Amino acid sequence: MREIKFQAWDLDAEQMYNWESIKQLFHEHLAHPRVKVREYTGLKDVNGNDIYEGDIIDYKETCIGGAGNIKGVVEYSEGSFWVVDKANEDANLLFSETAELTIVGNVYENPELMGAGE
Repeated sequence: MREIKFQAWDLDAEQMYNWESIKQLFHEHLAHPRVKVREYTGLKDVNGNDIYEGDIIDYKETCIGGAGNIKGVVEYSEGSFWVVDKANEDANLLFSETAELTIVGNVYENPELMGAGE
């Protein structure tokens, strides 16, 4: 079973808060219009960093006949986490057994990496 934890991006302070700092007042973060809550996927990248919803990752397929390499945003859809390449309208299931995953940023702190973010 994967560990359940979150991060929260404060749009006004432009600061990321970790799970330890938000879990006491989690319900307030969920309801706040200027805070974007990010769910942990249960996976880590090649450097051991936790992968969260909204992270921008390099996704390199390692199995024969795989989808290849894409850079995309981690999104939750249809009950699963996906790596979505918005520029090429492509998506791959976020699955660490067949891919090498590297976090390069996130849509809040590094929107220039994908032309994403708010």
